[in-house]
Amino acid sequence: MNTFIVIPAYNEENNIASVIQGLKSNGYENIVVVDDGSKDKTYEIAKSENVHTLKHIINRGQGAALQTGVDFALLNKADIIVHFDADGQHDPEQIKDLVLPIINKQADICLGSRFLSKQKIPRSRRIVLNGGKLIIRAMYGIKLTDVHNGFRVMSRDAAQRIRIKGDGMEHASEILEQIKNKKLRYKEVPVIIKYSEETLKKGQKNSNAIRILFKMIMAKLGG
Repeated sequence: MNTFIVIPAYNEENNIASVIQGLKSNGYENIVVVDDGSKDKTYEIAKSENVHTLKHIINRGQGAALQTGVDFALLNKADIIVHFDADGQHDPEQIKDLVLPIINKQADICLGSRFLSKQKIPRSRRIVLNGGKLIIRAMYGIKLTDVHNGFRVMSRDAAQRIRIKGDGMEHASEILEQIKNKKLRYKEVPVIIKYSEETLKKGQKNSNAIRILFKMIMAKLGG
């Protein structure tokens, strides 16, 4: 299967090289880094690693960067597309676990879950994630253990049917809504997310979660 790894990246000059090298050491060669208007050397470092490197002139947001990368992967005949973070939180060795149900025709999209792996999650993050589960279930009728995990894998068909319109972090909820509306088969797979002081600082804030909820409600009211 022709597997493409799509990495949205913004100001990740300290991490992007090691992330790419980790993927390569696990046998992944079709790597697409989408530099989302970084102000540092993310683009130059990624390009020096001899991977597909795309660039947004301005910072549009993670959702927009993912869609740019997915479009590129589809144009290059990807069979499977992996969403992978640029900050080192995801373990490339776990990609195969998310890919397997798709290869075996058991799912159209696989979603990583921190809760299924029973890893220790920082309390502040756990509160936000648990609140998100209830909101997603109430708004979209989809029951998941982890609704805002950026580690996901989709088949070519699913990637063609899902269109990310939200430029920012609301894309995670938008993807779940489209899974439900388009009746895509989904499966949660246990994953471990590597937390560090840097990733916690850059991660989802409570205030941002409120803004995302507002955008979700407005989108729902808009039909």
